[in-house]
Amino acid sequence: MVWPKWIVLAMPPKKNIYRILFHNLGKLYELYAHDVSQSNMYAFVEVADIIFGEKSKVVVDPSEERLKQEFSSVNRTYIPLHSVVRIDEVEKEGVNKIIDSVEREGNITPFPMPPLKPDRA
Repeated sequence: MVWPKWIVLAMPPKKNIYRILFHNLGKLYELYAHDVSQSNMYAFVEVADIIFGEKSKVVVDPSEERLKQEFSSVNRTYIPLHSVVRIDEVEKEGVNKIIDSVEREGNITPFPMPPLKPDRA
């Protein structure tokens, strides 16, 4: 079926949904957002418009609540490029969560990184 032009123009544009997996303080963070782009700051990924599920007010997920508190006053966040595991464009938003790096879920293997050693001057 071909839609009339005025109906197509009146429909709001579909917002893309991205799932971002990145390492932070020894844990794997999974965030859903509408806006992901390369930052103007070198070697950072810019994430804005983070999506928090408001569907189920009865069931409370503690990791999502922690993320909601951590990112409550954040307009956009900048994630170091070397911390990003993957970015996927998905059809539906999921639950934001923090995963212990020890308990690996699915087929996600973190990129091997050398341990950071303080510079002794």
